[in-house]
Amino acid sequence: MPLSEHEQRLLEQMEKALYAEDPKFATSLRSSGGVANRSRAVLGVLGILGGLGIVLAGMALPLAALGVVGFAVMLAGAVLIYFAFTRGSVATAEEGSEEGDAPAAQAQQPQQGKQSRRSGGFMDRMEERWRKRAEGDR
Repeated sequence: MPLSEHEQRLLEQMEKALYAEDPKFATSLRSSGGVANRSRAVLGVLGILGGLGIVLAGMALPLAALGVVGFAVMLAGAVLIYFAFTRGSVATAEEGSEEGDAPAAQAQQPQQGKQSRRSGGFMDRMEERWRKRAEGDR
C-alpha cells in the first residue's frame, strides 16, 4: 500500500531532520552494502570456527601440517571480519559524500573537523602528553 502525499512529506521532513542531527548515522542507514558486510562477517566467523576445528583435528591426529592449515583458515576468517567492518564504514562515508545531499554535506563538515582533532590516534596522544611533560619540567 503506497503512502499518501501527506505521509511522504512527513517522511521527507523526518529524513531531513535526521540528516541535520546526525548525518553519519543517516548515511549508514541509507547504505545498501550492509547486507554484504554482514554476510562477509558471518563468513569470517564460520571460517574461524572451521579453522579452529581443523586445528583441533590436527592436534588429535599427529599432523602438524593440518594445524598450520587450520591456523591459516582462522587467520583468513579474521581478516574477512576485519575488512567487513572497516570497508563498510568507509563505504558509507563515501556514499554520503557522493550523493550530494546539501543538508548532509553541510552538517557533516563541522563534525569532520571535530573528529580529525579527536581521532589523532593513540601514538599522537602519547607524543602530545610526552611533549607537555617535557615542556613542563623545563
